[in-house]
Amino acid sequence: MHNKTTISKGRFKLPQKPMLIMLASVGVVFGGLYGFNAFRSIMIGRFLASMANPPQTVSVTTAKVSEWTPTLQAIGTFRAVSGADLALEASGVVEKILFQSGEDVAEGQVLLELRKDTDKSRLESLKATAELNEINLRRDQAQLKLKAVAQATVDSDSANLKSARAEVAQQEAVIAQKTLRAPFAGRLGIRSADLGQYLSAGTVVVTLQSLDTLYLDFVLPQQNLNGLSVGQSVTAAVDAFPDQSFVGKITAINSKVDQASRNVQVRAAFANPDRKLRPGMFAAVTIAVGKPELLVTVPQTAIVHAPYGASVFLAQKPADAKEGAGLVARQTFIQLGLTRGDEVAVQKGLKAGDVVVTAGQVKLRNGVPLKISDAPQPPVEPAPRPVDQ
Repeated sequence: MHNKTTISKGRFKLPQKPMLIMLASVGVVFGGLYGFNAFRSIMIGRFLASMANPPQTVSVTTAKVSEWTPTLQAIGTFRAVSGADLALEASGVVEKILFQSGEDVAEGQVLLELRKDTDKSRLESLKATAELNEINLRRDQAQLKLKAVAQATVDSDSANLKSARAEVAQQEAVIAQKTLRAPFAGRLGIRSADLGQYLSAGTVVVTLQSLDTLYLDFVLPQQNLNGLSVGQSVTAAVDAFPDQSFVGKITAINSKVDQASRNVQVRAAFANPDRKLRPGMFAAVTIAVGKPELLVTVPQTAIVHAPYGASVFLAQKPADAKEGAGLVARQTFIQLGLTRGDEVAVQKGLKAGDVVVTAGQVKLRNGVPLKISDAPQPPVEPAPRPVDQ
């Protein structure tokens, strides 16, 4: 079967209908692609527009005015007014222990004795020699009156008596060194010697601490010297008693500033009638150095710190907001003051009543819509303390 062709005026002509169908098909395909791309662009734009500022869930609080007393903070260590590690000056074997660990003792009370039989025997011998020298001196003094002996003999007897008495005193001191006495009234620690044990001179037997009054030593930067004075009240907190504060008074300020640290040492005295405080305890020290002030305060978690300054995010309605519009974030820079526990004072940039974001700031920027979380917030304490779980 042969295709038929139409020849007109010597030229070859294609059929008209298939050409039109092909052109229409190409037009439909390209139109569909163009329409799909346009539709996709519109939908993507709408999606991005709807996602431009999604509401961010945050926690907020209200800036408030608090009475604020300027204070200085430091870390100190308690030490006893009188405290010593008791040891003997002589060596020997322990013969008597006359105290119990943790016992309260009086000044001069005998605590421990070393074996001293040999020393006592030697003392008796020296006393006998001294008595003989005294008898010889008296005899020669009587003979001197009769011109029976020379003055030199009497002088020699006198010197011998003095020497003998000095040896007796020396031996008595040696014996005394083998008896341990409490140098002051206080509470003993745990003994570290046992009966029959040989102790070398200087070996610590027990610790004695006077606990009725304790010193608290701490250091402060030199720029704080202007706010310190003897007699000033000091408050101390210790971990052993988290619900109790101890009050003392400054008794001394060091007469020089440390050249290495530029700090000055301060000492306060604390009455300790119930003996809760112990030497060596760590303490957090607070010193009031000015009159109470009224300052705007916010939680420290609200502060956004950056190299260019501190700021907070406020939860506010936009200036051109329509009725029913929600809150949006607005960042404002502030000038910080002193801190007190979980709180920080704001000197500039914030006023009482401003609603401040305290959690979720990392995902905020100006104009972002906010959703306020109803989750409970941790308490803001001026003097927070750890809670045992």
